Amino acid sequence: MKIGLIDGDNTAFPNLALMKISAYHKRHGDTVEFVNYWDSYDKVYISKVFTYTSDHLKGNVIMCDEIVAGGTGYNLTSKLPEDMEYIYPDYDLYPGYDFALGFLSRGCPRKCGFCVVSAKEGDSHSVANINDFWKGQKHIKLLDPNILACKDWISLFQQLIDTRAMIDFSQGLDLRLMDKKKIRMLLKMRIKRVHFAYDEMKYRRIIERKLREFSKETGWERKKVGVYVLTNYNTTLHEDLYRIQFIRDLNFQPYVMIYDKKNTSRATRELSSWCNNPMFCRVEFEDWLKFRKVDINGGDR
Repeated sequence: MKIGLIDGDNTAFPNLALMKISAYHKRHGDTVEFVNYWDSYDKVYISKVFTYTSDHLKGNVIMCDEIVAGGTGYNLTSKLPEDMEYIYPDYDLYPGYDFALGFLSRGCPRKCGFCVVSAKEGDSHSVANINDFWKGQKHIKLLDPNILACKDWISLFQQLIDTRAMIDFSQGLDLRLMDKKKIRMLLKMRIKRVHFAYDEMKYRRIIERKLREFSKETGWERKKVGVYVLTNYNTTLHEDLYRIQFIRDLNFQPYVMIYDKKNTSRATRELSSWCNNPMFCRVEFEDWLKFRKVDINGGDR
């Protein structure tokens, strides 16, 4: 068969589902490539993680016998068949990336209103061992939504320690579950980067206490520690700026996440552009707005 793939999000990040689909079909002797819209295929897979990205099924003519569209960007029920899900990914599909990519655990018990993980995957549970997607790469990028809530976290952490690879917890570690035992195991890893989240003001006390404790216990700074700041959900601009400043004061790297990008204010868009700019620490937000000639109260100057 001739198999076509479409990365529905078209971001600068590999699509793990497509990597597994590609590995499965290549194992069965099929030809696999990203779709060329001038060509025809026996089967085309479209994978989309985000709901806000464009739908490639609209406005494009795809010449094929069958189209399979899946991923959270389409619905919460679509899943890869087990013989695709539990397969070593085809890293050749994205030759520009040198890291191993995967999940050791899935799910989360938090049931946050802004997140679909609990509804889609249930509570946190282990789904793989490190060797299922890692074979000696120097870097490992983890996609686990809440590995600290998994009852097998000690075993999973030990596997990461044993690799001696550089580890990036890209999706965030649950600060509310962080303690000295977990920090000690993190300190045994070769950490490239860890991420946390300061999502809602109602958890202000515990989040700020845990961030301070983490800073004191590890001595890590912004090169190793990023903190996601959820905006456009249930906080004001003043509260967004407060959280960003708190994170900056600890010398961690804040990163603004916009909940609903299609329906957000100009102020939040400017906040995101300012905060997520590597040079932002050199100017204050008010100065950024002046530079951009933006009046968030009265529109553009």
